[in-house]
Order: sequence, then structure tokens, then C-alpha cells
Amino acid sequence: MSINSEVESLRSIPMFKGIEPAKLRLLAFISERITFRPGEVLCKQGEPGDSAYIILSGMADVLVDTGGGHLRKVAEIRQNDVVGEIAILCDTPRTATVTAASDLVALNISKDNFFKLLKEFPEVSLEVMRVLARRLERTTRDLADVRGKLADIGAA
Repeated sequence: MSINSEVESLRSIPMFKGIEPAKLRLLAFISERITFRPGEVLCKQGEPGDSAYIILSGMADVLVDTGGGHLRKVAEIRQNDVVGEIAILCDTPRTATVTAASDLVALNISKDNFFKLLKEFPEVSLEVMRVLARRLERTTRDLADVRGKLADIGAA
């Protein structure tokens, strides 16, 4: 995949939609293109978050350790999704394990370069906040659904 095709892929990601092509070219240039085969791990729950991944093609499963080493699939990510940004933004260990479900190509952007990007392009920071807010809203809604189901079970 050429830099130009990576720039085109980045333009279709909501987080980067408003960024001019020259800046996206810089992002593509400072990122590392990595290919994963099915079953290969992009990042592992509990490890330090030192980078984020921008999925260019393919699919991956987001897995959470529910205790005793048992992994539970909680989401799927696909082309144009960004994963790993929470760990680098919050300076916390990875919150999930992400495993390629198919052949997958991603751009890996280091924590340092991600912060440089956010500092230089405040519009990206705003979009990151929007993405995280939507994710939090979805998680809160899912939690409310689970609590409602548990209450129904308890009332029965």
C-alpha cells in the first residue's frame, strides 16, 4: 500500500476527516504499516499502552479477560477503526486484548507521535473526544441493559 492509498484510507476515518491531505501524509509517514495474520495479537490486555492502531483493512476481535484467563469477545473492529488510544491517552495498561480475526493491515502510531499529532492538530483532539464520548455512551447504555436484565432475573 502506498502513502497515497494510506492517506485515502485515513481520510475515510471520522477522526481524521477534516484534516488536510498534507497532514494526513505526515501521519502516514510517521506511522508503521504492520500486517497481521488471523489469530495474531495486536495488543494484549494489561500491557503498557505505547501505541495506537489505525485499521486499514481486515477485522479484529476485542477480548477482555473475565478472570482466570478466560477471554470474552466484547466487540469487533474493522477497517477505519482506531484501537489502543485509551491506553495511551490515559497512561494506563491496555484495557483489552485485540486479535486479528482475518488478514489485517494497520498503521501503528507511537504514543509520542500520537501526542505530537494531537498537539499540532487540535481538530484531531476534538474528534478523539467525540469518538471516546460515543464509546462511553454506548458502554453506559449496555451497562444499563445488563443491570435491567439482572433486575428482571432477581424479580422472577
